[in-house]
Amino acid sequence: MNHILIIGFVWPEPNSTAAGSRMLQFIDIFRSLDWKITFASPATETEHTHDLNNLGISKATIEVNSSSFDDFIKKLQPNIVVFDRFITEEQFGWRITQHCPNTIKILNTEDLHSLRRTRQECFKNQKEFEIKDLLNNDITKREIASIYRCDLSLIISDFEIDLLENTFNINKDLLFYLPFLLPHITTETKNKWVTYENRNHFITIGNFRHEPNWNSVLQLKRNIWPLIKKEIPEAELHIYGAYPPPKATQLHNQKEGFLIKGRAKDSKEVMSQARVCLAPLQFGAGIKGKLAEAMLCGTPSITTTIGAEGMLEEDSDWNGFVIDNPTTFAKAAIELYHNKNLWKQSQQNGIEIINTRFQKNSFSAKLINRISKLQKNLTEHRSKNFIGNMIQYHTLRSTEYMSRWIEEKNKPKN
Repeated sequence: MNHILIIGFVWPEPNSTAAGSRMLQFIDIFRSLDWKITFASPATETEHTHDLNNLGISKATIEVNSSSFDDFIKKLQPNIVVFDRFITEEQFGWRITQHCPNTIKILNTEDLHSLRRTRQECFKNQKEFEIKDLLNNDITKREIASIYRCDLSLIISDFEIDLLENTFNINKDLLFYLPFLLPHITTETKNKWVTYENRNHFITIGNFRHEPNWNSVLQLKRNIWPLIKKEIPEAELHIYGAYPPPKATQLHNQKEGFLIKGRAKDSKEVMSQARVCLAPLQFGAGIKGKLAEAMLCGTPSITTTIGAEGMLEEDSDWNGFVIDNPTTFAKAAIELYHNKNLWKQSQQNGIEIINTRFQKNSFSAKLINRISKLQKNLTEHRSKNFIGNMIQYHTLRSTEYMSRWIEEKNKPKN
């Protein structure tokens, strides 16, 4: 039986973040095969951490820059290790290589952090994003190096797959496209959805600690919601998200119908009651969980080019509208809210997107097949990854000695 160790950057919170939901989707693949699963993280658990023990998953708390991890991994000896984001691979990857050289190393990128961060910096500097900005960013060099050091990297967006293959020339054998793994929307599912007539108000949702979400709320407050409210005086915008800071709660305004609701106990329930979801994202990467959830709840949405990235075929129609201009965005929101036929067609478009692009069974089987091939041909696979071997060689010296220096520095002095 395979034993898989997942090293989490944080403990999964599926009700707080899309990354938390994706992690549980990922875990469910291996649970269906009865693999032994250990989840370890250096982060502190919260009251919202998912109950992994209830899923039959072993848990372990680990430390960064500590030789205690060496003892932990030598005892555990997993067949497969999954790093949750490249930062985790930087911290622990060299130790896995040193003590478990034949263990398959998989990087779960969640999204390309370098792409998201570079776009954010360009937005902050009021500069249009260009590929050269990404190439010149130091975080890009770190993330690409991490991909090369691993045997396989899971990429959530086909846009990011294309970027890695054609801009960075990474061999496709090192990459695996794994989007959200979602249930099929059946006629029975659709018949249970709240009807157009029984829905009201607008919604936006997203963890406030995630900068693209916070910026999206500001975009709504300043440039979009006043235009919508003027035309639909009775409408409200319900803003849900975990960990709202004081700067967010201060935006709450009952008179304006701009309502900061905070964490949703059940995000699907509140999404299902809304008529339209708004997501004017200005920067980001990966696939947007809020927009996938809107489709699963039969809620049409309006988003930007960044928001729809990785979710739409070139000739397909969106679950509403994809618009970057704030004024046009607001006009489209008003039209979608009032036009029942347009609303129902948009809902149907969302069904098509979910049922054609994010089917769990198809991608799960392909991933297991890829891992099985790696287990049979790991030596050959690694021999073809010369750049990865080269980076690994230097990492075992530079990263290892930096980590050991930090560990020594942090030891209490007598």
